[in-house]
Amino acid sequence: MTKKTAYTWTAALSAALLLTVTLSSSVLAFGDVSGEQAAPILDLKERGVVSGVDQDRFVPQGKTTYAEGVAMLVKGLNLNTDNMKFIKAPEASDYFTNVPNDAWYADSFIKAHLNGVPLPKDVNPAGTLTREAFANLLVHAVETKGNFPLIKMYIAFADESEITPELGGAVQRLVLYKFATVGEDSKFYPKRELTRGEAAVWLHNAIRFLENHQGQPEPAPVPQEEVQVTVEKVNDSVNRVVLSRGQKPTSGYGIEITGIRFEGEGRAVVTYKLSDPAPDSMNATVITEPKAETYISSQYKPAAEPQAQ
Repeated sequence: MTKKTAYTWTAALSAALLLTVTLSSSVLAFGDVSGEQAAPILDLKERGVVSGVDQDRFVPQGKTTYAEGVAMLVKGLNLNTDNMKFIKAPEASDYFTNVPNDAWYADSFIKAHLNGVPLPKDVNPAGTLTREAFANLLVHAVETKGNFPLIKMYIAFADESEITPELGGAVQRLVLYKFATVGEDSKFYPKRELTRGEAAVWLHNAIRFLENHQGQPEPAPVPQEEVQVTVEKVNDSVNRVVLSRGQKPTSGYGIEITGIRFEGEGRAVVTYKLSDPAPDSMNATVITEPKAETYISSQYKPAAEPQAQ
């Protein structure tokens, strides 16, 4: 074989391999998905979590129904009833008034409910999810998998007044977990209908979040010590929250705020950790009152709890 023939054969083989890879990718991909949504949606398709309206189209700008959203959550987060025992097989009508027992999504609604996902009894499966409603379902579904740390930050959305108060904590956690991002306008658009593309990206980020936390040990309980919570008004929108350990005999005692967890019903849980003087440390023998402070929206009622170790 001459060098020219060998070169031609190698080039042809490379082109064939490239064509094969390209065709394989195009078969897996959707023709109407591009940009930042492309990789997450393709990954969810490969995992069997989502499918298109046909072989070539995902319709990322289409609206997401409760039936579609709940089915995605159950598949993507593997919400199951494997370790639950029942006197009789559960049916959708046991928990919901508008979910037919023979509907294709009935099993997903059952599993979501039994895993603590907060679906209303009268939920309409054909109804369209809003961004804040899906945020609430997704965050609660993820948190059934364990307790996860949150950075110490309060996100002030420009359209915060439009967020349903009992869903505000879930919206905060959705962004703090980095399942979703907020644009330069600082708006969340809570009442806007959720698109299929948004639902897929948020779910994909949640799945990756859980995968990154797999195998981590369960946090150990922390000894309790009474910590006083004081709330001081800064303005009509913001309160200053002060945690105090009370009086201590030396300057070696401390308290540090480690995070804020926003929950339903307007509750903000401020987590903290305590530090005591080491046995061989030199500290001023003077009565002190260790304190730590943070700021939260006046819409929330603060509470304090120690950070799990």
